Amino acid sequence: MDTLGVVGGRVLNPDGAVRRADVLVDREAGEILTVEGEAAADADERLDADGGLVIPGLVNAHCHMAMSLLRGYAAEKPLQAWLTEEVGPVEAVFDAEDVRAGTELALVELIRSGVTAVGDMYFETGAVADAVAQAGLRARLGFGVVTVTKDESGAQADVEESLRVAREFDGAADGRIRTAVMPHSLTSVGASYLEDAAERAREAGHSLHFHANETAGEVEPVVEEHGRRPLAYADDLGLLRDSYVAHAVHVDETEIELLADREVGVAHCPAANAKLASGIAPVQRLLDAGVTVGLGTDGPASNDDLDLFDEMRDAAMVGKLADGDATAVSAESVIEMATAGGARLLGFDDSGRIEPGANADLAVVDTDAPHLTPEHDPVSLLVYAARGSDVIHTIADGEVLMRDREVLPFDTAAVEERAAERAAAAVERAED
Repeated sequence: MDTLGVVGGRVLNPDGAVRRADVLVDREAGEILTVEGEAAADADERLDADGGLVIPGLVNAHCHMAMSLLRGYAAEKPLQAWLTEEVGPVEAVFDAEDVRAGTELALVELIRSGVTAVGDMYFETGAVADAVAQAGLRARLGFGVVTVTKDESGAQADVEESLRVAREFDGAADGRIRTAVMPHSLTSVGASYLEDAAERAREAGHSLHFHANETAGEVEPVVEEHGRRPLAYADDLGLLRDSYVAHAVHVDETEIELLADREVGVAHCPAANAKLASGIAPVQRLLDAGVTVGLGTDGPASNDDLDLFDEMRDAAMVGKLADGDATAVSAESVIEMATAGGARLLGFDDSGRIEPGANADLAVVDTDAPHLTPEHDPVSLLVYAARGSDVIHTIADGEVLMRDREVLPFDTAAVEERAAERAAAAVERAED
């Protein structure tokens, strides 16, 4: 057995308590063996966590990683105008190499901030899968279907591609990659294509993931055309079976009940929702109803970073503001969303907690910093004060992806240079 020991740290346990313990990992199985005392004294490799907080690896449940090439490119516009007038024309000229470069840049950022699993919807999914395989993270990937701008042939081709991607890449990277069929949204995909995708995904045993109720402008057309709320419409089309949705900002009580009844989780993206003025999701009501909620950054073009610590702070703060209640969306519930909640959405049920038998997905936070001193409540400190830059080690599936703030799977400087070049060239092509 090849073992890794994370030694000398204080471990965040599933019950929220923090205690001094080593974490001993079976690297071949990617599994936690023990969490106790000095259990890792004889490990084959040791990772120093002296004084730091050892936490479950964070989970970014909804992202469009390659959009890191468009970080800061367009701002101060509502979602639909931002997509169609700014982002869409540049994405239309992206090729596989652009997508690979943008995905690698995002993966470096994710690893540096303690993220060990990500959900991604985009195109050129083969390039995304190759980058994820090199990075060493877990991921649920899918091709985003859009039919409203295409003729019948092009629309059906999108559905076929999403099904092909789900079939081809599920189980890739030694099982670290899972897939889903991913219609973009209820307004960007026609009803017949949504129904076809849902039926065929169900027959093939694939999950579904799509944007839902992100803006008020996405709710009104569905109600006007179909005479019912978007999630009721989605349910009629068979979309609320083995699925999870992104955003769920503008949901009413009947839709929250429907999500809970169908066991459909929500990837909450507070920063992107705020930047695009989409609204504030009713997170506490979702949690109270028993809906599984994870955290996502959305794409780097609408955020503009992939720091899940920022997302945790935003989730807690806007959740309290939305409810007018300082006890709403507690730090403890936010940690759960950023770890085990997101892991459940992505289908990695053995991730998101530090205990024997769980996946060895971990991050170590260095708390020796002015903004993390004093430490009255470590859970509160993680949510309200910690930053991605405080992470010193990241481990996924038992492998060290970052040691002492050095990202190991990639040459970071080369990734940054290549991404900057590809972004500039794509913008130039789009503007010609």
